Amino acid sequence: MTEAAADRLLSGEAWDDFCETVRRAGHMVNRFGDDADTLDRAEWYRFMTRLMRNGFERFMENCEEDRPRLRDAPWRQGINFQSPDQDHLLAEFVDGSTDYRITGNRGTIPYFVMAAWEAKQPADIGERDWAKRETEGLTEFDPATLRTTGFLQSDAIRFDANGDFEVIVSRTKPARDVAWLPITDKCVGLLVRTVYHERGKTVAPTMRIERIDGAEPRPIRPADMSDGLAKSGQLVLAYAELVRSWWQDNLGKRPNRVRFSRAVYLSNGGVPDRHHGFGTWEKKADEALVLHFTPTPCDYWIFQLCNIWQENLDNYEDGQGYVQKYTATYEADGSIRLVIADENPGIDGNWIDPYGHAHGGWSLRLIKTEGEPPPVTIHRVPLAALQRDGLAALNHVEAVVTGEITD
Repeated sequence: MTEAAADRLLSGEAWDDFCETVRRAGHMVNRFGDDADTLDRAEWYRFMTRLMRNGFERFMENCEEDRPRLRDAPWRQGINFQSPDQDHLLAEFVDGSTDYRITGNRGTIPYFVMAAWEAKQPADIGERDWAKRETEGLTEFDPATLRTTGFLQSDAIRFDANGDFEVIVSRTKPARDVAWLPITDKCVGLLVRTVYHERGKTVAPTMRIERIDGAEPRPIRPADMSDGLAKSGQLVLAYAELVRSWWQDNLGKRPNRVRFSRAVYLSNGGVPDRHHGFGTWEKKADEALVLHFTPTPCDYWIFQLCNIWQENLDNYEDGQGYVQKYTATYEADGSIRLVIADENPGIDGNWIDPYGHAHGGWSLRLIKTEGEPPPVTIHRVPLAALQRDGLAALNHVEAVVTGEITD
């Protein structure tokens, strides 16, 4: 930690830069023009507050190099199409120069996966002003674009009869026979994804992380705060730019499509145990979208609607807005029919309520799958016709077959 970073904190410069970064990020909604309606804009400003909370939780409260922790992601902070059946435990690092041990008990969780990641993060972040560079600064300092460098599935961990386990997190492979999550010198953190099939019937796992060298915690220093403010502000800007670029430069140009790209998914901290297809959807209030696909064999799958900021819809708390493998209604042949409509059309299938949204993002995730992801057939049909004629209404509109695989 440097004297320059400490001086910026004590003089108030680091705080001013944080505030200015967040202020400029908030105004990025104006770049969407008419693409963002009143509901989108209301959710945007809430999104900004959630990102600030996320940054504070991760980098102000959970990035002490001498006191590592695995902490839950902030409540209702569903960044990047987060699954409601998947919890995230995060440990934030200054760098990858330390070795760690994770111990715990799996409970009755069927599956979890650990990942280590890197991000663009220069060593002198607390010494510099970032706000004036705006999105140009993300080419050098980007907390939202996370590259997965290490990966460990629970299938590769040895559990004792009680479900207890141990994992070593280090740059070099341990000499003894123990599960190992490799990290690099540039590692900025770990993410543990716990995947629930039926949450209400599952005992959650417990996990703890500690430094192997036994370093004692110490009081916070001014330079730590300067670095933490820089990371927290830049995270808000980075995710604001991420959702803008995904919508305006990519997915928003191809509405009502699903596209599977491993490269895109892994660039956002993803792990290679799954296929994850993304896209955007749009429809009018008097229309419905009817999707049909047959899931490839997998441990778990989920289809979910999100808003245009890639956030979970508020009705997830009510069990709406998504459909997953263990609660879905299946067709006789094992296929899935999804109906996205502002009201239940009363036909066979799984109704998804878009909760007042006219458009947004969607994703289809298949975890521990065998084979390629499935094609998805989409019909955009008048809701009244669907209510009157049932599935026969689909015969009068053109189908779109999507689910393209790109890398």
